[in-house]
Amino acid sequence: MNKKIVLTGLAFGILAIILGAFGTHGLKQFLSIEQLSSFEVGVKYLMFHALFLLFVSNTNFVAENEKKMVFYLTLFGTLFFSGSIFLLTTKNVIGIDFKFLGPVTPIGGLLLIAAWFWLFIKILTKK
Repeated sequence: MNKKIVLTGLAFGILAIILGAFGTHGLKQFLSIEQLSSFEVGVKYLMFHALFLLFVSNTNFVAENEKKMVFYLTLFGTLFFSGSIFLLTTKNVIGIDFKFLGPVTPIGGLLLIAAWFWLFIKILTKK
């Protein structure tokens, strides 16, 4: 499980750097300031959770099954949160209105909060 968590964290980090550069250099002329700002939020949360997963994989404070729960909450939370932001903000470039994904963003946020809270509780209650 640790290898999967590390690889996902590294993949998120690589993707955050690529999308950050793409947003800054490739999308600047196509998106409004507000859209670019939202895109940047998606990139930041992607990188934050890349680092979070790397921490989770290396901590000895929680058992493997608890890491698994944090991993899946973080994986789906990040995909829902950042992924929906990327699609919603680039609708002008892609040509598809992903408005139906609007409710997915806060669900992703709730999953991310749950991952952090789950880890907090598990570390707090560890003997």
